Amino acid sequence: MNAHDRLLLDAARRGDAAAVGAALAAGAAVEARDEQLRTPLLLAVLGDHLAAAGLLVAAGADPNAPDHREDSPWLVTGVTGSVRMMRLLLPAGPDPKQLNRFGGTSLIPAAERGHTAYVRAVLAETGTDVDHVNRLGWTALLEAVILGDGGPRHEEVVAVLLAAGADPLLADRDGVTAYEHAARRGFAGMARILRAAGARPGADR
Repeated sequence: MNAHDRLLLDAARRGDAAAVGAALAAGAAVEARDEQLRTPLLLAVLGDHLAAAGLLVAAGADPNAPDHREDSPWLVTGVTGSVRMMRLLLPAGPDPKQLNRFGGTSLIPAAERGHTAYVRAVLAETGTDVDHVNRLGWTALLEAVILGDGGPRHEEVVAVLLAAGADPLLADRDGVTAYEHAARRGFAGMARILRAAGARPGADR
């Protein structure tokens, strides 16, 4: 790695837009990689550094470039839940079907973390499949229930997913539906929302 690339990576990590611009002007590679194969854009997205990320996108940075963990700038927006960053990346042509190491789209970690605004925006503004199933056998709806805390944020995520057409009858690999998971975990509010959407209570297994 040359000195200009190192300066660009450090500047992106810090969110120093001026230093990012200077490094690019000096000839730094926009797709430089650090020891974890993270690009400057990925580092900027991880820190939600909008100005730095904007310069990198304008310079042609790839929003789909994966690191050693199969994270990419686009996928990380679902982890951070930053709607502003998600929208900043859209002109760069991110792939809404890109999968993380768990086989999930950006929607699934966003649902898990209760990032309601992101869930709503990514469904409305991209072609993300609301019922995509990851390698664990979970959809965004199942993940919001199984890994969520059952509180208001996750209840709202469940409601947004259902309003976007999520199938409440899709079960996990053991045949357990989101409703049954909610009932078993004592998430009464989630269970009511799912039942109102057509989930069948059934018998606990």
